[in-house]
Amino acid sequence: MVQITWRPTFIPARCARRFAMAAIVCLVIFGGAVGVRADSRPNIVMVFADDWGRYASVYGKLEPGGPSDLVHTPNFDRLAREGVLFTQAYVNAPSCTPCRSSLLSGQYFWRTGLGAILQGAVWDETIPTYPLLLEKAGYRIGHTYKVWSPGTPADAPHGGKRTAFNQAGRKFNGFSQFVERADDREAAKAELLDEVRQNFIRFLEDGDASQPFCYWFGPTNCHRKWVQGSGKRHWGLDPDDLQGKLPAFLPDVPMVREDFCDYLGEVQAFDAALGVLLDELDRRGLSNNTMVVVSGDHGIPGVPRGKCNLYDLGTRVPLVVRWPGVAGSGLVVDDFVCLPDLAPTFLEAAGLTPPQVMTGRSLLPVLKARRSGTVDPTRDAVIVGRERHVAAARSGNLPYPQRAIRTARFLYIRNFHPERYPMGEAPGFGLPDGPMPSFELLRDNTMCAFADLDASPTKAWMLTNVHQENVRWLVQLTLGLRPGEELYDIVADPDCMRNLANAPEFAAIQEELRERLMHVLQETADPRVVEDPVRYEMPPFAGK
Repeated sequence: MVQITWRPTFIPARCARRFAMAAIVCLVIFGGAVGVRADSRPNIVMVFADDWGRYASVYGKLEPGGPSDLVHTPNFDRLAREGVLFTQAYVNAPSCTPCRSSLLSGQYFWRTGLGAILQGAVWDETIPTYPLLLEKAGYRIGHTYKVWSPGTPADAPHGGKRTAFNQAGRKFNGFSQFVERADDREAAKAELLDEVRQNFIRFLEDGDASQPFCYWFGPTNCHRKWVQGSGKRHWGLDPDDLQGKLPAFLPDVPMVREDFCDYLGEVQAFDAALGVLLDELDRRGLSNNTMVVVSGDHGIPGVPRGKCNLYDLGTRVPLVVRWPGVAGSGLVVDDFVCLPDLAPTFLEAAGLTPPQVMTGRSLLPVLKARRSGTVDPTRDAVIVGRERHVAAARSGNLPYPQRAIRTARFLYIRNFHPERYPMGEAPGFGLPDGPMPSFELLRDNTMCAFADLDASPTKAWMLTNVHQENVRWLVQLTLGLRPGEELYDIVADPDCMRNLANAPEFAAIQEELRERLMHVLQETADPRVVEDPVRYEMPPFAGK
């Protein structure tokens, strides 16, 4: 940080007025660069979407042939042009609270106590989190909409209600619902985006402007439920354009395509809000000293193998970092990144040393390298996992414990209790036989069956058409029991349709990945494999 020292200097009376005027002009022209903003540490803006998987038009250009071909995200794409786009970014857990626990703490989710589950989560205030560490170091911190929830106390890892800035409202979280009810839909969109701006302005204008700031923007509009048909009505997205672009484990039928299309509409709404934040930073001259990071907390909800699953549809997320003058621009990096890596990154960017308890690895060396492709060869894999999502999904509130390792070519999954249904139980019927709940109930009520899969038109269509042979096997594949080990060749089989576990020709790979995964779990004291293997099977993690 540059320090400027003023020394007393005698100024003749005839020059005093001229000197004063010149000083005022300098302050106006240079925006107070010599005094108003003495702290040169970067501002940090974290833009984090609920339930947003790896969908952005820039990814569609890199890897054509999937749903990203359809979506239009000009603001995310702008950041990719001006910053660093990551192609291999993953959440540590594909469930919102444990994912956020890991991100905020910079640790694997299983090291965050009751933060490792969704319903019933309780934050342990002895665990350091990057926002509160930054605040202690002199940053102003604040957040709008969701940070850490559901959980008690809400948003505690970011200061809770004390640091919330929602004075302009929270209507953006129900984007399509609000727009659908309006007589003038374009005016309704503008109203919601103005809400985003006003909340951000309230934060920017609160407190000491000379302090660097850390702001979290976390809308939940990509979370269920959005309005059926809203993708086409509000954004002009044609579901038929998704034909042939869905994963192989989803029925390529009009209702499923429309459901996915509506989701992409919410992604575009999120991107429009991102544009408001970028515009406000530009308007205030803050962009050049602000690190902007954009990502999501897991994959698409209400779609088999998405949210709550360790396949790529559940764990792989978008990630872009723009930091003018430090990171490069227009770079595409293939290093594997797990979102807990962001916490030590933010701390080091602010000149702080991350606590030793953090298991995440700072991305600063990757960002400062200013290279595309593989920058750090040691970043060749990520570890992901989950325990419990919806408490009542299985009797006794039992979890579905999984851990996995993802490399450039393979995905290895360890299912610790293969006798349990991965998406929860379905009282009254099994797979693939009925009787089934009604279409309307499956569409609107998550708890009626397989509660770890959100209610949706996709879920309803698949379960009410399970009598069709070409649907039955997809339901069994995605919702039925899974073996203790799964292994997939992602390059040859990106949709993970053929389990290679126990195939003789892949035995060495399976053993290598199993050992590597277990080594990390043991080294980081995962209760699932060390200390107390049944910890997650007992209250308060499970049971009543």
